[in-house]
Amino acid sequence: MPSTVLLVDDEKNILLTLSRALTMEGHVVETASGGREALDRIAALPVDVVVMDVRMPDLDGLSVLQKARETRPDLPVVIMSGHGSIETVRSAFKLGAFDYLEKPITEKDKLLVAVRNALALRALAEENARLRREAGPAEMIGSGPAMQRLFELVRRTGPSEGRVLVTGENGTGKELVARAIHDGSRRRPGPFVKLNCAAVPAELIESELFGHERGAFTGAVTARKGRFEQADGGTLFLDEVGDMPAAMQAKVLRVLQEGEFERVGGQQTLRCDVRVVAATNRDPVAEVAAGRFREDLYYRLNVVPIHVPPLRERREDVPEMAARFLAEACERNGRKPLRLARAAVAALQTHDWPGNVRELRNFIERLAILCDGPEIGAADVAAMLPGARKPRADRLRAGASFHDLVEEAEREIVLAALATHADNVSDTARALGLERSHLYKKMRALGIRREEGGGP
Repeated sequence: MPSTVLLVDDEKNILLTLSRALTMEGHVVETASGGREALDRIAALPVDVVVMDVRMPDLDGLSVLQKARETRPDLPVVIMSGHGSIETVRSAFKLGAFDYLEKPITEKDKLLVAVRNALALRALAEENARLRREAGPAEMIGSGPAMQRLFELVRRTGPSEGRVLVTGENGTGKELVARAIHDGSRRRPGPFVKLNCAAVPAELIESELFGHERGAFTGAVTARKGRFEQADGGTLFLDEVGDMPAAMQAKVLRVLQEGEFERVGGQQTLRCDVRVVAATNRDPVAEVAAGRFREDLYYRLNVVPIHVPPLRERREDVPEMAARFLAEACERNGRKPLRLARAAVAALQTHDWPGNVRELRNFIERLAILCDGPEIGAADVAAMLPGARKPRADRLRAGASFHDLVEEAEREIVLAALATHADNVSDTARALGLERSHLYKKMRALGIRREEGGGP
């Protein structure tokens, strides 16, 4: 499909000449003779790239550029000027111009190359956006106090160079934390490389980490860079580092201490500049005490400890996450948009989600595929969530205070009662033997937002 180029200039002969060159290149060309007309065209047409003069009578090109970037930040703009000073060029690039061409444009190839490069950049940005959508949520979700504390810790940690050890159960989003730390650091332009230490056989993990030379072992027909080399200048995420073999732990410790290593089968000592973020679903202190993880490596990795709480400890985030996952699942599976009934959301909040965010996302996708809609009710959730734990107040959790356990049990009981009574607060209060005003106070104290409930 041909791309659309918007050509903006108040001189008709320039519009005619440049339009002819762009059309011969295979582009669809739209024209505008002033800045305000250009903004109208950008708003109304599927423009792929703008080529625009700076000096125009009604609205200058820099003002158009600024306004266009506010509404279409992905739209590449090439600025032209026959009176351009260094300050004009600098201002154009500060405002987000993709390229600058000096008028008169006697060599049409310069124009064509600038447009071609701008379109290539746009195509790359669209491809990256598509890959991010297909990969699932790219950011951590949650507005409750536990997640706010986590966000703040990540925000403070990102700009530093300190190593980070992320702990948490499977499915809590430890990799998302690592990516957020990388994105918040000065290493963001560099690579983010990851290795799941539990997924690599013990005999291959050294090659995966440090690379190998040709002929180092059977099957090594070419030399290959390892993850440390690939991550040079960026971040290396060692997932499930607690499963790393003991012999390899010592070699990783050397890299962290000295910043150097050798490829398998190689003699040359290589150096790398890598920030390591590690993660484990095990208790690292217990692993050290049991002799399964080196104490010195633990202290090298654990400069900044970050714990990602399980979903059962932040149930207040379930409504937001479920809504996001449902919208994404419907789009991914070609379904018309579905919505979750309030009672269905309350039912989701009563479940423990032992698989955490990963389990919730997969369950929501199951609902999106199998439910007819347009609304998913509590009965749909109950039918597809066998073995959902009924609330009880006698469950203990290691490290939790008596007050926390009681509050957790009360919250689960109230949520379960709301789900049973279709989120009707009056009926729920009667069933629990409470005054309606008392139940409202209890809901606020437990962090159950009123908008989660319905009815009188």
